[in-house]
Amino acid sequence: DPMTTNPSLAAHPRVEDWIAVRPDGRVEVRTGKVEIGQRITTAVALIAARELGAPFDRIVTAPARTGLSPDEGYTSGSNSMEQSGRAVRLAAATARRELVARAARRLRVDPSTLEVREGLVRSRETNRTLGFGELVEGAPLVLPVDPDAAPLAAAAREEAPRSPRPRPEPLHLRGLVTGTLRFVHDLQPEGALHARVVRPPHYHAALASLPDDLEAGLEGARLVRDGSFLAVAAEDEHHALRAAARVAAAARWSAPRRLDDRPIARQLLGNRRESFPVRERRPRDEPVPEPPPDAPRTVRAVYERPYQMHGSLAPSAALARFAGGRLTVWTHSQGIYPLRAALAEILGLDPGAVDVEHAPGAGCYGHNGSDDAALEAALVARAIPGRPVLLKWSREDEHAWEPYGPAMRMELAAHLDDGGDVRFWSHETWSDTHVVRARPGAAGPQAGRFLAPRYLADPAPEPPRAPNLTVHGGIHRNAAPPYAFPETRIVKHLVHDLPLRVSALRTLGAYANVFAAESFLDELAHTAGADPLDYRRRCLADTRTRAVLDAAAERFGWTARADGGPAGGVGRGIAVARYKNTKSYCAVAVEARVGEDAAVRLLRAVIAADAGEVVDPDGLAAQIEGGFVQAASWTLLEAVAWNRDGITSRDWESYPILRFGAVPEIETVLVDRPGAPFLGAGEASCGPTGAASRTRSSTRPGCAPAASPSPRKTSARPPPNPDPPRR
Repeated sequence: DPMTTNPSLAAHPRVEDWIAVRPDGRVEVRTGKVEIGQRITTAVALIAARELGAPFDRIVTAPARTGLSPDEGYTSGSNSMEQSGRAVRLAAATARRELVARAARRLRVDPSTLEVREGLVRSRETNRTLGFGELVEGAPLVLPVDPDAAPLAAAAREEAPRSPRPRPEPLHLRGLVTGTLRFVHDLQPEGALHARVVRPPHYHAALASLPDDLEAGLEGARLVRDGSFLAVAAEDEHHALRAAARVAAAARWSAPRRLDDRPIARQLLGNRRESFPVRERRPRDEPVPEPPPDAPRTVRAVYERPYQMHGSLAPSAALARFAGGRLTVWTHSQGIYPLRAALAEILGLDPGAVDVEHAPGAGCYGHNGSDDAALEAALVARAIPGRPVLLKWSREDEHAWEPYGPAMRMELAAHLDDGGDVRFWSHETWSDTHVVRARPGAAGPQAGRFLAPRYLADPAPEPPRAPNLTVHGGIHRNAAPPYAFPETRIVKHLVHDLPLRVSALRTLGAYANVFAAESFLDELAHTAGADPLDYRRRCLADTRTRAVLDAAAERFGWTARADGGPAGGVGRGIAVARYKNTKSYCAVAVEARVGEDAAVRLLRAVIAADAGEVVDPDGLAAQIEGGFVQAASWTLLEAVAWNRDGITSRDWESYPILRFGAVPEIETVLVDRPGAPFLGAGEASCGPTGAASRTRSSTRPGCAPAASPSPRKTSARPPPNPDPPRR
């Protein structure tokens, strides 16, 4: 039942929550999922257009704003199409049925004789037509979503355009390229102040002193101080920057303790930890099984992931205004409703007195600095009521103070029989928590989940590290393999007292767990003397996982070599996974070379993905390719560096990422399954990319990729061989 299995629809069960037909015939579509470049607004608009039978250019996607948009929590976990997409489809199907019924009454014909096309309901008997706008005049669509409302058949939906032309709202490439799209960084309403925060040297420092006459030398800029939280605000942005530099030079800080700079691998193994067995259905509160002793053919391997950044290309920013007891915030946060609840709690306001509106900004794909910037802007706005405050982080702020993706350690072991098949598989993962976002039901006060409250006069403690025992939670996400092994042992270790601030980064633990499992499978194939592709095929039981693996291999032109080793100095790799073991299926094949300077050069890649029914192929391909590029950068380049005195990787030189010239030729194959449920796709390619990029012959940690000579290209054609089901 979608009304109970879809949390978005369960919370907002009425058509008007999702769909509004205006008297001029335009259709407004509402979604609580925010647009951060993943084209979710295009996808839900296409769903509405196809289900309603309305022209795509007559669909208007409303901006995400608290009080107006449905509360769908965070735009995360690749849940948007499963939740918002399904809700909009059912709401549109219900609305179409109601519009047809109204037209039948007005035209005095049987509803079965009516057809809907281009926003018009036409009678085949009389050839009379009524527009959507005429059918809602004086009687807007106000009715519950019918979970049994039959969506249009897949064949009928195919008549709608597959590659819609760009629209002026809310986010499109033309606006990005020409600069006509306004980011939150560009919002400067009349009377706006520019604000900057002055940071301590590291997490554990506290403000010891400031000169008494400091503000007099700030040339009219306002100084905002609350405990160790320092910020400046001025009418001119450069003036604010100069004032912040003066305050930073004058501030004196104390440090009762410093960062633990021991090797992170030593801390992961040596610190206090809580351990849990993991089952596919849920981690159980039972003793952790001991690994069995070595068998005659036992293979073991250890894989590690460093701390890594979101690395948003534009630093975080927010605009806030506090006036008349109301707070309004414009932010590029991924969760406007959770942020509203947290801001209200921290600032002592009623949630109804807080409005949060999403504005385009640096896409974060996880918990970066956007929510922190929103709270800091609100703190400054509260100190200077009546004036809009535009607060921006610097590049150094973003690199040194965002919540990082946690460091991880994976230990794998397998017993092989005489034929090289896996009889027993063990996978253990050590990591910090992956979710420190403010969220409903989170333990303890929300303030500790933000940065600024830790430095206020009444500081908020860091939130407790509670074990995440949900299915496919952070540490153990995708630790369970997709292969049909006779016996498996999956264990997660939540490690405490680690040195750096962390939270959700794209895929949470899935990237590192898939990286480790698929890399280890290559080692097993090598031990068994088998080709890596053939070895995977014989271990897989799931037909859809195997279908994307075969599709990637066929388009890549994979040919078997018994040892999977290099040919002509070029290495290649292949990997497959189903994200969370419940969402999209994805396989990646990569060709790479290591130069004489030890730089890894990615030459080409083929990605095959099955995300169920494809609504917007261009958007889907962009998501999958974006995940590839980000994961390739993680695998080859990215690692946060720190010492006792703070973070040292504070710019793009000390924290390099994959550059445009190093992106290989990418070909993407989409397996379209019309009529099948939507599957989340945004994070599906990250894990397989990491493992495939680590070819046994090509990848060495820390190598910098050289430029690729080939352009990037995309194919969105279904593969010739998997024969997807249709209904």
